[in-house]
Amino acid sequence: MQTTRIHHPFVQDITRRSLLQVGYSSAVGLGCSALVSRGASAEGTANGSNGRRAKSVIVVFLTGASSHIDTFDPKPDAPAESRGEFSAIATQTPGMFLSEYLPRLAARSNKLAVVRSLSHGENNHLLATHQVLTGYAIPGGAFDQVASRNDYPCYASALDSLRPRHDGVPSGVTLPTFLVEGPLTWPGQHAGFLGQRHDPWHIRQDPNDPKFQVDILRLADGITSDRLRQRETLLTEINRQREESVTAKDRSQFSIQQEQALEMLTSGQVARAFDIHREAPEVRDRYGRHMFGQSLLLARRLVQAGVPIVQCNMGRVQNWDTHSNNFGRLKNELLPPLDQGVAALLDDLASFGLLDETLVVMFGEFGRTPKISTTPGQKLAGRDHWAPVFSAVFAGAGVLGGQTIGKSDTIGAYPASAKTSPADLAATIYEALGISHDAELRDRQSRPVALNRGQVIQPLYSGSANG
Repeated sequence: MQTTRIHHPFVQDITRRSLLQVGYSSAVGLGCSALVSRGASAEGTANGSNGRRAKSVIVVFLTGASSHIDTFDPKPDAPAESRGEFSAIATQTPGMFLSEYLPRLAARSNKLAVVRSLSHGENNHLLATHQVLTGYAIPGGAFDQVASRNDYPCYASALDSLRPRHDGVPSGVTLPTFLVEGPLTWPGQHAGFLGQRHDPWHIRQDPNDPKFQVDILRLADGITSDRLRQRETLLTEINRQREESVTAKDRSQFSIQQEQALEMLTSGQVARAFDIHREAPEVRDRYGRHMFGQSLLLARRLVQAGVPIVQCNMGRVQNWDTHSNNFGRLKNELLPPLDQGVAALLDDLASFGLLDETLVVMFGEFGRTPKISTTPGQKLAGRDHWAPVFSAVFAGAGVLGGQTIGKSDTIGAYPASAKTSPADLAATIYEALGISHDAELRDRQSRPVALNRGQVIQPLYSGSANG
């Protein structure tokens, strides 16, 4: 039998045969942190500052950064070099306009709150991604600085540290891609200084693939939960085999991972959630038979299984990085499937009674330039990186839809109202989950670290700051 090795700092040289002996199949491409999403006991606050409480958050991440002007903050009266090729269309909400290639979301504007005043100062993909996925600038950030264990934790990891679970359900799942390109691993995707035990799961396979594996956590044929518990002695043998090459500290971590693996294997609800083939064909069609749509459908299933934070990366690294052919790519490849998938997600959450307890947030790491340009060597025009102002869209979990919050100037270059920071975005996500954004974490030296330094975007709930 061919040996498949799992490369992991603590789980080196475990063969697929050994994993199957405890009932685990790694065929789906589960990320290296798949077995490590538990933490020590700690309680967050029971409710947000306004009594809000989301059971789950779905982050729709437009990796590479979409153009705010060509999506959620169109400028129909701006000069052509800023306005671009797309028309703005009316929505259900008077005065709110969206891109003509977002008709389904325009028809659901009563559910949407569009924040048009997000702003930070980092035009580099990696550093900006860390900001929006953690709420913090990366420590000592240099151009194209890759992920490290000095980073701040992503939302799921912070939640896992403050509110650990022991029911076989991970605190966070990221799918269907891992943001890495060559030697560059995007920061903001894992637990940073909290350590690997708090990393979210990374599912690295397209749910739209007919071969999408549904046995991520399925027990091997013929093995029941009871039999699996009886086989825990196999783990002792694995420990013995690793004893010579793993330090005492790592051995302890390895044992933790094994316990977590058993916990997950004996909890069927998450495994069933990944079996997307259980969905009726018409439901899958409604989301769209593409990676965007099926990833969002899988997110809904994971929320139903009790996963508190699901991040859906809308494509590979820099998928929305439209330096050239901005308008062709948006209208032909990117916006139609996004529009279809997110609209279906909102409808589905509402029909299941889950929208009131699920916060849906959609954003990229920054926006795109307010002036169209053509990159040297390219023939088709595009837009470059632009962090001074961009947009985010919120829905569900008490958010008052049918409003815009903040505004950009007449060409979408700078905020024309008070800025909204990535820290404010993070504070809003934490408070929605019932975690006080002024809570404390502990770093690797057990020193206190503020969870967040932003403020909740209150107009999302009061409707008092329309743009």
